[in-house]
Amino acid sequence: MTELSASRPQPKVKLRDIELRYFSRDGETQALTDISLSVYPGEFVAIIGQSGCGKSTLLSLIAGLMRPTGGEVLIDGKPVTGPSRKIGYMLQQDYLFEWRTILDNALLGAEIQGTDMAVARERAIRLLTRYGLGKFLDYLPRQLSGGMRQRVALARTLTTDPDVVLLDEPFSALDSQTRLTLADEVGDVLRREGKTAILVTHDIGEAISMAERIVVLSRRPGRVKSEHPIHFESAGSARPTPLASRDAPEFNAWFNTIWRELDVHVGA
Repeated sequence: MTELSASRPQPKVKLRDIELRYFSRDGETQALTDISLSVYPGEFVAIIGQSGCGKSTLLSLIAGLMRPTGGEVLIDGKPVTGPSRKIGYMLQQDYLFEWRTILDNALLGAEIQGTDMAVARERAIRLLTRYGLGKFLDYLPRQLSGGMRQRVALARTLTTDPDVVLLDEPFSALDSQTRLTLADEVGDVLRREGKTAILVTHDIGEAISMAERIVVLSRRPGRVKSEHPIHFESAGSARPTPLASRDAPEFNAWFNTIWRELDVHVGA
């Protein structure tokens, strides 16, 4: 074993030679091919690519909601065979139950998993209060703005204290100002909580500003086309917030590089 491999931690999430094929009356569709990827503890990785390339499908495989037709998904070195308490999943829509209070919505995942509800309730209240929702615990979702609802969805995801948080375009339904503000808050929360995070997004700027590494997927069948470690040397040793990173001199260079990688100007 080399000195480098000995000092590097075991991946929190590892995709090994992933293949995924769909079968229908029209025949076989190759959705993903030959995908190998490692995400390390505490790392924030963004996956970006054109529509239909398999970004969200990858998250479903990591979450154990789907099984690959080839290869394997590992969490902490163990094969994923189904949904795991180590995984938290925040979706594009908040999917709050309109008849449950904000606090009860935040506790839903803990109820389903059968965790200690006293501990979960304390954690949910602490998270909601931290996100500026402490005065709204007994409100119903329809009484909140879109950004506030997504904060509840984040609290619901984190109340179960998962090791890995999967984010499937969680800000795409919000207006641009709320989207920027919430991206700032979510990135800060996940880093302070020490979570390993994987973000799927169509938004190049969002990926650059939030992630430490960007993985670009090719057109279908999706494969890893390139990876880009994101560094902002102008900020020194401290990583800038998602909002501040957009003003960094490196931002436009990263944007142009990834834009070219996506080949968005070429017809499908």
